[in-house]
Amino acid sequence: MIRPQAVEPSEPIKVTRAVSAIAAEFERQTGQVLATQRLWRVDSALTPLLRDHGLKTLDQLALRVSTGVEPALTQKVVDALLNQETSFFRDRATLDMVADAVVEMRSAAPTRRLRIWSAGCASGQEPLSLAILLDERGIGDTACDIVATDVSADSIARAKTGEYSQFEIQRGMPMGRMITWFAGDDATWSARRDLVMRIQYRTHNLVFESPPPGKFDLILCRNVMLYFAPDVRRRVLGTLADALRPYGLLVMGAGETTIGQTDRFEPSDRWRGTYTPSDRSH
Repeated sequence: MIRPQAVEPSEPIKVTRAVSAIAAEFERQTGQVLATQRLWRVDSALTPLLRDHGLKTLDQLALRVSTGVEPALTQKVVDALLNQETSFFRDRATLDMVADAVVEMRSAAPTRRLRIWSAGCASGQEPLSLAILLDERGIGDTACDIVATDVSADSIARAKTGEYSQFEIQRGMPMGRMITWFAGDDATWSARRDLVMRIQYRTHNLVFESPPPGKFDLILCRNVMLYFAPDVRRRVLGTLADALRPYGLLVMGAGETTIGQTDRFEPSDRWRGTYTPSDRSH
């Protein structure tokens, strides 16, 4: 389930050697920078992990992680520190626009299967939301492939189950769609298997791995690059440009842009707030 958002302390956190070491390992694994004003999350996010592994201090955890011989523990640290905030139909107007763009792409190429990549999908709410919207517009799994990836293996495992808590299902999911696509009770709601099977879930590191094979018509990469260093962000944008078809679309978060970041993209003339590969990408 979605982890409750910790309350930022009013007093500056003391940046210990252990906190710095864990933040450095997190950046090495994910490309995300835990800036000084975000380091307060380290202690609160890792407290349950300390308890589960019988550790008393962050120093003990940092020592075990630094050896590099416990990749499973390192992955748990990464998962705990990732910001996996998500919800169904998040930024609804944007998703509606994306669905409209896919309909237009389908009309322009009616015999070709379209390919969509949801990068940084967390526990799967974004690709499921899009699959529902496309189904409502008459575009089902026979016309479109949706690939959904995340750096967190735990999140991908959860997404594959299609199971969500009452709290998660109520965040953005209209009642009519919930009844149509989910079954459950007061505790757990499960997406229809035919809906979940429309999405190809896989673990993927956007910073250090090549994109899924093949070219995509549309890539959603929303609120993923907020915490990347500028050089990492430019590199990832280059990777995304290479993964798109010449007239494909990149959709980013409301607070993100390619402008001033790279010359590999330019704003779309057709779809507001989206980006298409520039001529220099080909």
